Amino acid sequence: MCGIVGYVGSRDAAPILLNGLRRLEYRGYDSAGIAVFDGQRIQIRRAVGKLQGLIDQVAREPVHGHIGIGHTRWATHGEPSVRNAHPHLSQNGQVVVVHNGIVENFLALKDELQAEGFTFRSDTDTEVIVHLIERYLEGHGMGIVEATRRALKHLRGSNAIVVLAATEPDKLVTARLGNAGGITLGFGQDEMFVASDLPAILEHTRQVAFLEPGQMAVVTREGAQVLSLDGEPIPYEITTVPWDPVAAEKGEYRHFMLKEIHEQVRGLTDTIAGRIEPSAARVRFLHLEATPEFARRIPKIFITACGTAYHSGLVGKFYFERLARIPTEVVIASEFRYMDPIVPEGAVVLAISQSGETADTLAAMEEGRRKGATLWAIVNVIGSQAMRMADGYISMQVGPEISVASTKAYTATLADLYMLALYLAELRGTLSEAQRRQLIQDLLTLPDLVGETLQREDQYAAIARRFVRAQNMFYLGRGINMPTAYEGALKLKEIAYVHAEGYPAGEMKHGPIALLDENFPVLALAPRDPWYEKMISQVEQSRARGAPTLAVATDGDDRAASLADAVLWVPETPWLLSPVTSVIPLQLFAYHIATERGLDVDQPRNLAKSVTVE
Repeated sequence: MCGIVGYVGSRDAAPILLNGLRRLEYRGYDSAGIAVFDGQRIQIRRAVGKLQGLIDQVAREPVHGHIGIGHTRWATHGEPSVRNAHPHLSQNGQVVVVHNGIVENFLALKDELQAEGFTFRSDTDTEVIVHLIERYLEGHGMGIVEATRRALKHLRGSNAIVVLAATEPDKLVTARLGNAGGITLGFGQDEMFVASDLPAILEHTRQVAFLEPGQMAVVTREGAQVLSLDGEPIPYEITTVPWDPVAAEKGEYRHFMLKEIHEQVRGLTDTIAGRIEPSAARVRFLHLEATPEFARRIPKIFITACGTAYHSGLVGKFYFERLARIPTEVVIASEFRYMDPIVPEGAVVLAISQSGETADTLAAMEEGRRKGATLWAIVNVIGSQAMRMADGYISMQVGPEISVASTKAYTATLADLYMLALYLAELRGTLSEAQRRQLIQDLLTLPDLVGETLQREDQYAAIARRFVRAQNMFYLGRGINMPTAYEGALKLKEIAYVHAEGYPAGEMKHGPIALLDENFPVLALAPRDPWYEKMISQVEQSRARGAPTLAVATDGDDRAASLADAVLWVPETPWLLSPVTSVIPLQLFAYHIATERGLDVDQPRNLAKSVTVE
C-alpha cells in the first residue's frame, strides 16, 4: 500500500523525491517523509496528513543532497502521526529505512531489541528493521549491504524496504520479501531510481527492472546489482515501459477519477486493438496461448480477485460458462488461499489485478500453483508480480490508473474476459463461426457506445444532485448485471461514504425489503436484457414501499420512465456487453455525489490504491 521512492545521482534529490511521492500519493496519504544525505549527515523531514504538508515543511526547512529516500504512508501499525511517519532513523543516526508491508513477528523482535538496549520512538513495526540493521553495522562490523541482508533474515511476512546509510552514502540497498508491494529499479544517465510503482519515475526513465520476492539490490548512480538473500548475484532483465508519463497527469480534469472515467473509450479501443481478427472471427492474445487440446481438457476455471476486480470476475463467470461452456468459480482472493480449494487436474486459476501486486491475489496464485493449476492473469501494470508469476497473461492496455476508485481498469477487464471467453469458445468448438463473428462485431461497437454514454454526464450529474443527501442506498441487479449492482454500490461507498449495498434483486423479498422507506433510495439495473421484466417488477415493488427509485434503463424505455423517479439512460447495447455501458452512469453518479459533498475523490479516507498487505 505505502509508496516508496529513492534516488541516487548528480541532481538535487529532494525535489525528485517529493515529485515521485506526489505521483504515488494514491498508495497512502496518512503521512509522508523524506531522508536526504547532505554530505555530513542524514536529514529527515516528515509531516502528518496529505503530501502537501511535507512539501510545505521542506520549503520552510530545505534539505539538499544527491541521494535520498521518500515514503507516503498507509498506516498499519501505529496511528497516523509524525512519530510514526517514515523514514525511520536508527538509534545512532547512521541508518534510515522506508518500508512497505507488515513485519508479522515485530513484537517478538521488538522485545529482543529492547532487551539489548534499543529505544523505540514510534509504534510502527518498521522500526525493528532499522534497529536490526544498526545491530549488525555496529555490533558485527559489517557493511550496509551485509547488515541489511542479515537483518532481513529475521523478518517474517511480506515486506519491501529501501535503506540509506550515512557510512556508505553512495548507495541505496533495497529488498523485497514475499508479496509486499513491488520494487522497481529505474535506470537513468548517471543516476538511478527506486520506486514501489512506475508513475513515480516515468518522467525520468522508462528503462526499468523489477525485483522478485526474495531478492535485494545494491543501487548506485552507475547501476544496480541484484542479489539473493544469501548474497549470490542474480541476473536481471531491463524492460522498456511503453507508458507515456503524460498519461499520469490530470490534464484538464478536476480529478484523476473523472479523467479515467472519460479515458474508457480509448482504454477499450486499445484493449481490443490487435486482438481481434474480424474476417476470421477470431481472438488472439500475444502473451496467452492455448491449444485446442488444452482448452478442451479444462475442467474448471477459478477466477480470483479483490474488490472491483472481483466484480469483473463475476461477469467473467457468465462469459466463460455461457460462451465457452467451462464451469467457473469466482473466489475472493483473500479467501482462496485459506479454503483449501479442490483444484482438479487441468484447471486454470485466473487472477485479476490492476496493479498486479495485490498481496491476497498473489497469495491465491501461489496456492493455485501449489495445487497444480495453470496460472493466467489479467493485469494492467507492466512487469508486475502477477504478470511475471503467470503462465500466460492479458494486459488491460489502459495506461496508469491513479485514482483509488478503479474505473477504466474495470471496463477493460470486462472486455478482456469477453474476448478470453470467445478465444476459449473457438478452441473448444462451443460456438459456430457465425456466432463468434456476431459477438465480435458486437464488441467492436463497444467503444462508440461508451463514448455515447459518457456524453450524458450532465444528465447523470443532475440526478446525483437530487440524491446528494442520501445516507443509505440499495443497488439491485439480476443475471449479468448483478455484479454491476455490486460495483455501483462499491463506488458510492468508496468515494461518497454512503452506506450502499449491491444486492441480487430476487433476494430483496427475503429480508432486505424491510429496510425500504422514503429515506432509502433503490437503484435498479434495468437495461433491455433477458432479466428486464424481472427488474421492472423490482422497481414497482420498491416504489410501492415508498422508496425513491432510480433505474439504469435503455433509451426509449417508456415503461421505466413512467415508474422510476429518475432514469440514468444508456444507449441500446448488446446485452452480453451491457455491464460495460451500465456501469458508467454509476461511476459518474458516485463521482458527482462525492464532489457535491466536497470530498476528496481521488484519495478517499482509509483507502489506498494498491493493497499490498494482507
